[in-house]
Amino acid sequence: MSVLVIGISHKSAPVSLLEQLALDEDAVRKLVLRTLDVEHVGEATVLATCNRVEIYTEVDRFHGSVEALSRLLCERGDARAEDVVPYLYVHYDDGAVAHLFHVAAGLDSMVVGEGQILSQTREALRLGQELGAAGPALNVLFQQALRVAKRTHAETDIDRAAPSLVSAALERAVVHLGPLTGRRALVVGAGAMASLSVATLTRMGVHDVAVVNRDPARAVRLAQQYDGRASTWERLPALLGDVDLIVSCTGATGTVLDATTLEAARRGDTTPLVVVDLALPHDVEPEVELLPGVTLIGLARLAEELEHSAVAGGVDQVRAIVGQEVAAFLTARRSASVTPTVVALRSMATSVVDAEVARLVSRLPDLDPATRFEVEQTVRRVADKLLHQPTVRVKELANETGAVSYAAALAELFALDPDAVDAVTRVEGVNP
Repeated sequence: MSVLVIGISHKSAPVSLLEQLALDEDAVRKLVLRTLDVEHVGEATVLATCNRVEIYTEVDRFHGSVEALSRLLCERGDARAEDVVPYLYVHYDDGAVAHLFHVAAGLDSMVVGEGQILSQTREALRLGQELGAAGPALNVLFQQALRVAKRTHAETDIDRAAPSLVSAALERAVVHLGPLTGRRALVVGAGAMASLSVATLTRMGVHDVAVVNRDPARAVRLAQQYDGRASTWERLPALLGDVDLIVSCTGATGTVLDATTLEAARRGDTTPLVVVDLALPHDVEPEVELLPGVTLIGLARLAEELEHSAVAGGVDQVRAIVGQEVAAFLTARRSASVTPTVVALRSMATSVVDAEVARLVSRLPDLDPATRFEVEQTVRRVADKLLHQPTVRVKELANETGAVSYAAALAELFALDPDAVDAVTRVEGVNP
């Protein structure tokens, strides 16, 4: 069994396409369950963020699985399959391991090194476990990826070097508004991104933060955490004209803020207003930027700007750590993959020795116990010495790259019973 990843992200596709493929929480759960129903898939989970959707699976066949999983992704949203397929990427086995480690550490994020992806990776694992879709292979892989990501944050300066997506967007708002100290802000939404937005705005000195959400109770809880104020959804149009900065991140499927509503709320005002749209699909109608004084910062523009910006300090260290950890994980996995075959081979040798000793005893019934013991021990030492070099060498060869399966070759040469190897695999918990 091998790990297969099919995905699409800001690195492979335009934000406009990602918007069409965006998944809410219920859709993510359904995608995990549908993936688990695909032939050849043994385990599954989905990592879905504002700039990526990735299906992680354990499969027993590559080609058929790629086609089926690609179809599942193409079925999301209103996009046509022919428009989606060119932007999909596939990672298999060793490549899948390396990809997840890089993703969890923030090296594949829109803001390189950002820490929010760590909690999103943890959520993907939790969801797979909750649905009974993540088994031994994905559990081990994701747990290791999370451990590596935590190590990179603990041992490097990446937390200080790389802001979150929210911080990056608000830093660009400062370019248009100047310092945010004393400014008034409106946050539309009450999820994780909205919570991070309110916290960041408060830290940047915004003295008046209003929170609006369709669920008023969630708006109240978020506002109270940061001494902000909550308002009802119906009051949203009235609040638009009294702020300097709007951050929208609702996760809604339709437009939350349109140009007509914002124009009416501003009543001809041309003072600078920055609208940050962090939702996918987008909350804000693109035409709002045509209004006098209004600057729109959306994910598409943010992605372009971040692509050309360099993140200082820590990133090279993170890459080095991740590279080391990927190599160590793959080495351990390859060594473990031959363990069932080696155990089965030694078990076969023991059976042969036992049978031959029993045969000798039956032919020489007068053999005294001491002599019998010495003969048995000699035969066992001969068998061990004959098997020692092949078993040591097969473990070494398993860590070399290439298409040869040395475990399979060993099993073929010694005519090992496949059921015996599988039995050891189940007992040892190995996923070759």
